Amino acid sequence: MGEVEPGPAGPLEPPEPPEAPASRRPGGIRVLKRNMKRNGSRNCLTRRSRFGSRERDWLREDVNRGCVYLYGADTTTAATTTSASASSDLHLVLCTVETPASEICAGEGRESLYLQLHGDLVRRLEPTERPLQIVYDYLSRLGFDDPVRIQEEATDPDLGCMLRFYGEKPCQMDHLDRILLSGIYNVRKGKTQLHKWAERLVVLCGTCLIVSSVKDCQTGKMHILPLVGGKVEEVKRRQHSLAFSSAGAQAQTYHVSFETLAECQRWQRQASKVVSQRISTVDLSCYSLEEVPEHLFYSQDITYLNLRHNFMQLERPGGLDTLYRFSQLKGLNLSHNKLGLFPVLLCEISTLTELNLSCNGFHHLPSQIGSLLNLQTLCLDGNFLTTLPEELGNLQQLSSLGISFNNFSQIPEVYGKLTMLDKVVMAGNCLKVLNLGVLNRMSHIRHVDLRMNHLKTVVTENLEGNKYITHMDLRDNQLADLDLSSLCSLEQLHCERNQLRELTLSGFSLRTLYASSNRLTAVNVYPVPSQLTSLELSRNLLECVPDWACEAKKMEILDVSYNLLTEVPMRILSSLSLRKLTVAHNHLQSLPMLVEHIPLEVLDIQHNLLTRLPDTLFSKALNLRYLNASANSLESLPSASTGEESLSALQLLYLTNNLLTDQCVPVLVGHPHLRILHLANNQLQTFPASKLNKLEQLEELNLSGNKLKTIPTTIANCKRLHTLVAHSNNISIFPEILQLPQIQFVDLSCNDLTEILIPEALPATLQDLDLTGNTNLVLEHKTLDTFSHITTLKIDQKPLPTTDSTVTSTFWSHGLAEMAGQRNKLCVSALAVDNCAEGVGAVYGMFDGDRNEELPRLLQCTMADVLLEEVQQSTNDTVFMANTFLVSHRKLGMAGQKLGSSALLCYIRPDTADPASSFSLTVANVGTCQAVLCRSGKPVPLSKVFSLEQDLEEAQRVKDQKAIITEDNKVNGVTCCTRMLGCTYLYPWILPKPHICATPLTIQDELLILGNKALWEHLSYTEAVNAVRHVQDPLAAAKKLCTLAQSYGCQDNVGAMVVYLNIGEEGCTCEMNGLTLPGPVGFASTTIIKDPPKPTTPSSSSGIASEFGSEMSTSEVSSEVGSTASDEHNTVGLDAGLLPRPERRCSLHPTPTSGVFQRQPSCATFSSNQSDNGLDSDDDQPVEGVITNGSKVEVEVDIHCCRGRDLENSPTLTENSPTPCPEEHARGSFFGIRRQNSVNSGILMPVSKDRMELQKSPSTSCLYGKKLSNGSIVPLEDSLNLIEVATEAPKKKTGYFAAPTQLEPEDQFVVPRDLEEEVKEQMKQHQESRPEPEPNEEDRTELPEEFDTAL
Repeated sequence: MGEVEPGPAGPLEPPEPPEAPASRRPGGIRVLKRNMKRNGSRNCLTRRSRFGSRERDWLREDVNRGCVYLYGADTTTAATTTSASASSDLHLVLCTVETPASEICAGEGRESLYLQLHGDLVRRLEPTERPLQIVYDYLSRLGFDDPVRIQEEATDPDLGCMLRFYGEKPCQMDHLDRILLSGIYNVRKGKTQLHKWAERLVVLCGTCLIVSSVKDCQTGKMHILPLVGGKVEEVKRRQHSLAFSSAGAQAQTYHVSFETLAECQRWQRQASKVVSQRISTVDLSCYSLEEVPEHLFYSQDITYLNLRHNFMQLERPGGLDTLYRFSQLKGLNLSHNKLGLFPVLLCEISTLTELNLSCNGFHHLPSQIGSLLNLQTLCLDGNFLTTLPEELGNLQQLSSLGISFNNFSQIPEVYGKLTMLDKVVMAGNCLKVLNLGVLNRMSHIRHVDLRMNHLKTVVTENLEGNKYITHMDLRDNQLADLDLSSLCSLEQLHCERNQLRELTLSGFSLRTLYASSNRLTAVNVYPVPSQLTSLELSRNLLECVPDWACEAKKMEILDVSYNLLTEVPMRILSSLSLRKLTVAHNHLQSLPMLVEHIPLEVLDIQHNLLTRLPDTLFSKALNLRYLNASANSLESLPSASTGEESLSALQLLYLTNNLLTDQCVPVLVGHPHLRILHLANNQLQTFPASKLNKLEQLEELNLSGNKLKTIPTTIANCKRLHTLVAHSNNISIFPEILQLPQIQFVDLSCNDLTEILIPEALPATLQDLDLTGNTNLVLEHKTLDTFSHITTLKIDQKPLPTTDSTVTSTFWSHGLAEMAGQRNKLCVSALAVDNCAEGVGAVYGMFDGDRNEELPRLLQCTMADVLLEEVQQSTNDTVFMANTFLVSHRKLGMAGQKLGSSALLCYIRPDTADPASSFSLTVANVGTCQAVLCRSGKPVPLSKVFSLEQDLEEAQRVKDQKAIITEDNKVNGVTCCTRMLGCTYLYPWILPKPHICATPLTIQDELLILGNKALWEHLSYTEAVNAVRHVQDPLAAAKKLCTLAQSYGCQDNVGAMVVYLNIGEEGCTCEMNGLTLPGPVGFASTTIIKDPPKPTTPSSSSGIASEFGSEMSTSEVSSEVGSTASDEHNTVGLDAGLLPRPERRCSLHPTPTSGVFQRQPSCATFSSNQSDNGLDSDDDQPVEGVITNGSKVEVEVDIHCCRGRDLENSPTLTENSPTPCPEEHARGSFFGIRRQNSVNSGILMPVSKDRMELQKSPSTSCLYGKKLSNGSIVPLEDSLNLIEVATEAPKKKTGYFAAPTQLEPEDQFVVPRDLEEEVKEQMKQHQESRPEPEPNEEDRTELPEEFDTAL
């Protein structure tokens, strides 16, 4: 993004208070002018363009005040190129929501203001429109609720990528006028030499030659010469010159002189094409036009004019009222022009045969439309029409009438008069009742489209049948029962996604029936449909296949998946016409034995209860090329043939998630044409080399999730193999796959590989190699260099070396798997941060761009930072999560104008609202990515799918805003999602406001699964949870989910992330030396070690090096980590002579916080001052036997002050403990210096009576461990002993300790080895001499938290 530098103009004086408006400029507005440098490609300003503090203070006084960024116009032609350094004046206009555009224009000296949405169309604002109110309304509709936040967002220059105001209309002549060639040349008018040569701008545009003054080329007089039918000749008397002449009796001629021969020839070739053509179609769509360019009226051959997506006006020189000048115009497209009123003068263009007026906000049609007698096609979709005029019946040639997505409540009667019509297209209207009697009176109607209405009942007036209707579409309605038996000529019926329980049809002419996603228990068709070829009854409640379906002699496709079937009739499986049979997700226990040969080509029987397949399946179904028997209980496979030679044509075989053993492998040899073989998640221990050698046609092999130790070396004979997936096995030897000439994708993660044997030359086709999860694998630099050309190489990121001997698990760990499937690019990205906010939280995300990979990558890099910024501003999970999505939507910039992405974000943080819970989980999503929580072994969905098919409320919202939903259920034919990040050009139909769900995490919560659309389309929530509950490695779990999805039929990008949760007291890692767990009484401070160890790479099981860069200073950490009171409260604590060394707290027991605390860091530094006794230079009594290396101890402390009445409940010291001063006794704690490991040395630790109690508790056995910033837990050494008691701390009334800075953070206090045993024995005696106090019941009483705060 380009730098922005303020100009020489001084800062703006803020507007006067409202009491004195008379002294201000018109409208009470002020202008802050900046000469800004813009990025030529992005056109977005950086934050430097924001105004100063005085202007901001003025805005804060009233939320109805704000700022409007006013941009200058950019005009580029073919002769000039845009430059990244091009500058543009930018005016920052301070105004209110009541300020109209006319006042801003008066203050700026402009004629009009222009508004550009999403970097696309530009429209002129009416004088009464209020620019700031437009901005505020836009932000409110996006999802911002807080007026103050709306005001803040409106001042962000990045908003210009979505909404921008111009003082002049930006004009790009290249696009507007379809310039073919242009330049500045010497021009002479006329055939004679009476005229002189003059320098002019010459443009060859469309079918015309435009000659204009160079100085006033945009506003001056233009000479337009129509070239259609004219001629272009060389001028012999002048070198490199052409003569352009128009056609007709009054033809004009222009001579143009060029500088070079090549340039002259280029103009001659291009102009000759224009002269010889007869232009008939002009496309001026999406050019922000308010009128038709004047030169087009010189082209009399125009028969089709496309003015779609403009802002055409009526009463302008080239407005809609002048279109009658096109005498031969037959087709006119004026859709999406927001006309509001029907242009009556269009009815005078009698030559029109096609007229498109969709999406213009019409509420009624004029009666004059009946004068368009030649009209054949009329499109009125996306308006607010409720009736059609009777005069429309005069259009006897009208053969197509579109009135979808209007407000009709019944079929208009005028359809009965339009006898040429054969279709009723009324999708997306408001019909509640379908009266078949009305259709019976329209004998000319053949097709009826009533999808996405509100149909609940179908009424039949009499028993008379309808012999005319052949196609009926009733998808996405509310029908409970449907009886269309009176439609005896019905050939095709769509009734998906209703609430049908029973369906009755006539079978005389029925050819195709689509009735999926209902509640059907019975489907009645009489007579038997002898013409039926395709039957789809998936996702219903059928317990058996209808008898009439078994007798359909021509049925080729049968889909009864996701039902309650227990058997497949023999007549179905042995049908002589059936080509494709899908009975997946049923309760089948067996399939009938085949006796005769059948033509079956595709058989899908996954997710049933099958233990074996028919013995004659492969020998009788010789045409079978696709078989999916995954997710059954198969233990063996039938033989491919009874003889020696196999006739099997099987090419795709999916047997994942069964009970197959090594015994099934020899059977596979009987399928020599096998191209794709999936045997994942079975019980294979070996794969015989001799058998694999015979599968020469194999292209994709998936053997993951078995117990294989090696891959046969004969895999080198599979010359066509391009994909090998063998993760989650016991493979220790790298297979010989790098010799294969076509190998592209290799996944050997989660195995026992130790080394890799690399050939001299790697195959050039290798693109993806996954070696993560092989803990013993060490790759040398030479090996890594060899793999450098691979597009994607995934290896484990080794953790940074530490001196700690043991590392325990954190509260959560994740694994990520992404697979491209059969697409050549991966459009899914994931975000994984196991430790954020100083180790007390985690962020996980999934982003799916469908067909684009740019937006998921951008969101992956930016969204976590945005989240942490929003968490600093609000503790309300609904607020900060919603703002995270909305701000990320804005930050996509120009990339988000045309592209979109589904997004899912999960944030884990300490739960301060629910004392019974340690953490809370907040999940937000837009689009189709979902998160599922496994709680006590059961799935708990946390997301909402924003799609037209699954969210009726969202579908209705999109319909009400008059979007066009195509037959494939996509908004304007682009996407099925109703909420996404990006795709701003589809506003207001597509919004970025997320669904948000917050839930406290408990010990019953086992894991969290994040997945994109492709994953959840093929795996149910229950199956996904059960599949990974008992998998130890989260990476292997994520890999397993993706493998299952692919084996179940997923061919698209699939992504899965599994987060294992370990929420419980046994995972606590607090350092609780003498301090009770946080409760309502006490408030512990938080210590932040200066220069802490850098976090290592997140969990290596993720397979990627997920980085999370958030540059936060100590003072920027949220209140979740700790907060401080004001200085005046600090003074009290410091005068007490105590330096509280707050313990390091784990995520289970974070420091209690209050939303009103303001964090103020204070620094306390103890220095040895180069003394040899380990104490301050002022101390005279060193501890005997203790020496130091001259280190300095520096601790950065957050100091909290509690109410005095809360301190009364502080624990008292035992009589054997050193007696503190009264100030110390008030705090109930004292501090000692203890030995630490080398990562953090010399830390002051609090000591209290509760330490012994905590040590005895199994749940707090690791409280004395050290929690690193990467979430790992490092226990302290067993020799951790109390070295010294600091009874008096340095005092300073300002609230800060002053001492030299720490020079060597790695220095530490040292206990000589010869004295270690003695010191241990002394400490043991000291601890044994302290009695264990009985717990006080009063101390257990929970009181509300109260803290003194300073705002």
